Amino acid sequence: MTRVPHPYLDHPSPLPFAHRGGTANGLENTAAAFRRATAAGYRYFETDVHTTADGVLVAFHDATLDRVTDASGRIRDLRWDAVREARVAGKEPLPLFADLLDEFPGARWNVDLKAESALLPLLKVIGEADAWDRVCVGSFDEARVARAQRLAGPQLATSYGVRGVIGLRLRSFGIPAALRAGAVAAQVPERQAGIPVVDRRFVREAHARGLQVHVWTVNDPDRMNALLDLGVDGIMTDQLETLRSVLTERGEWV
Repeated sequence: MTRVPHPYLDHPSPLPFAHRGGTANGLENTAAAFRRATAAGYRYFETDVHTTADGVLVAFHDATLDRVTDASGRIRDLRWDAVREARVAGKEPLPLFADLLDEFPGARWNVDLKAESALLPLLKVIGEADAWDRVCVGSFDEARVARAQRLAGPQLATSYGVRGVIGLRLRSFGIPAALRAGAVAAQVPERQAGIPVVDRRFVREAHARGLQVHVWTVNDPDRMNALLDLGVDGIMTDQLETLRSVLTERGEWV
């Protein structure tokens, strides 16, 4: 497989990612979920970050608390004193990203930068923990990731946003397109709006540019095997045991 010279990717591929720590038990993006993933042998975790009204960086996917917690309201409108009382599935608190870095020192984190307000707090937390080799930052917003990369420099691993992925897809068909330099991976869905994103042509183009291809969110074993046969470098899943079994059967679980 193509290897990118950044310590974040210093692990034999394909990389197994625990998406939000593994959501099968309903405790997504909680310390409990990441503990379960660690016990299952996972080293790569995917999570998301938002900031509260007073600038505290929390690991959480949605902009609001309503879907998965016993509280409600937009995180950006609430102070940490209020957000810390919310419980995912009525059980687990929202973790601070800084606390996750501290509790899981052996983990690598793929962080979806969900809001512009979280950019500087995220870089500060990574810097204070000296965790540059343990974090890759991504976002649907290519400009947001580009700003993070520009501020942090080459010590920060980043993946392409939507614009970068479209550019890479166009290039895979021989169509000229501008691409941001310095990314280490293209992190993509297998399909988008029914249109295939990941195929052999896409993987070949990414590898030719020194990029890994990480696919989200794949829970079906047949699709996992098909993607691995194409040569993808990582899979993000909610079903931790399923992906582990697939990689074990292929002799690729490390």
